[in-house]
Amino acid sequence: MAGIDESRAFVSINIAVLTVSDTRTQLNDTSGDILAARIVQKGHHVIDRKILPDDQDGLVAQLDAWCDAPDVDVIITTGGTGVTGRDVTVEAHRRLYEKEIPGFGELFRWLSFKTIGTSTVQSRATAGVCRGTYMFALPGSTGACKDAWDDILQYQLDIRHRPCNFVELMPRLTEV
Repeated sequence: MAGIDESRAFVSINIAVLTVSDTRTQLNDTSGDILAARIVQKGHHVIDRKILPDDQDGLVAQLDAWCDAPDVDVIITTGGTGVTGRDVTVEAHRRLYEKEIPGFGELFRWLSFKTIGTSTVQSRATAGVCRGTYMFALPGSTGACKDAWDDILQYQLDIRHRPCNFVELMPRLTEV
């Protein structure tokens, strides 16, 4: 049965949070704040947190550096997943993916439909793996961040979640 197996020991992981926006600052980064608070509340560590503008090359450089960092297990970005010209987060992620996780975006949009209806089609939320690091790209709204964390990530980033989860696969992400 799906759910948290309390008989298993919890494993804390290190998560980097990146807000992608031309207008957000540390004072008004509500989506980044929500993610950071939820990450810590579940017993994980926010290992780094940044805000960068919608610039694909700059995003790739930061994501690439985090994928190389041995203390970063997961990267969560918020913002830049829409369809406008400045929305380049998905393209930055995909430049680094070795494997895409299509089910994440599909599930996110299905869950989001319950909240925002057909407007969910404007989201290009995505996920993948780069050099053993999970990468998740979420929309920039606080509601989207809550939905993604509360309904997907808090479970998939908990090794106790059954029948399976992303954490238990971490040691095998780089196997050949």
